[in-house]
Amino acid sequence: MPTLEIRDLHVSVGDGSDGAKEILRGVDLTVKAGETHAIMGPNGSGKSTLAYAVAGHPKYEITSGAVTLDGEDVLGMSVDERARAGLFLAMQYPVEVPGVSVSNFLRSAVTAVRGEAPKLREFSKEMKQAMEGLSIDPAFAQRSLNEGFSGGEKKRHEILQLEMLKPKVAVLDETDSGLDVDALKVVAEGVNRFAAGDTGVLLITHYTRILRYVKPDFVHVFSGGRIVAEGGAELADELEDEGYEKYVKAAASL
Repeated sequence: MPTLEIRDLHVSVGDGSDGAKEILRGVDLTVKAGETHAIMGPNGSGKSTLAYAVAGHPKYEITSGAVTLDGEDVLGMSVDERARAGLFLAMQYPVEVPGVSVSNFLRSAVTAVRGEAPKLREFSKEMKQAMEGLSIDPAFAQRSLNEGFSGGEKKRHEILQLEMLKPKVAVLDETDSGLDVDALKVVAEGVNRFAAGDTGVLLITHYTRILRYVKPDFVHVFSGGRIVAEGGAELADELEDEGYEKYVKAAASL
């Protein structure tokens, strides 16, 4: 059963005149198959840094700690090796790729992850079914990747990738950002379909509204580059009522 383990992770950013700035200051987290974890916290607390560091973004320097997937050293892998190993990152701000259609991008990504190109007819059928589940117009497949997409279309495409690639663990960075209520429900349904399998989900969010539709097994509060509180879904309700102030104060005292 897939397990993502993060142990005492320290991450820094920047190498300018002021030197590198430490963003993550010792993060410990385990995401097992069948579990949905929500990471919440104020802006600048390190939530997205965790996502990009695990995915292998070159901007983020791992200064100490370990990340493993099924016991394999993730930090020793290249970005594409991490994807093939079963890690998936849905970015808060997906990039545009003019001239590359959604269909071609997805087929190339599926080929890279599975190790062989799927038969075109089978791939088309699989993609069509996934698009129907996300209420995506079939014409969407021929559009250039993310070019001119609305916020909702970008997020639906991220979940479409998730359903096509079938990773072991999905890291979803602010998937609810910029979505109206209808799009939020569709995206949440896609996340729930994925989470129903033997997979793990790490859902990073600033607000609790997506947690009305995606019920987390665990909630972790980030502040000052650390996890400062943990609990069940009830912790998200507490944050909705009380905010992050007491957790920010607690992090400042560490």
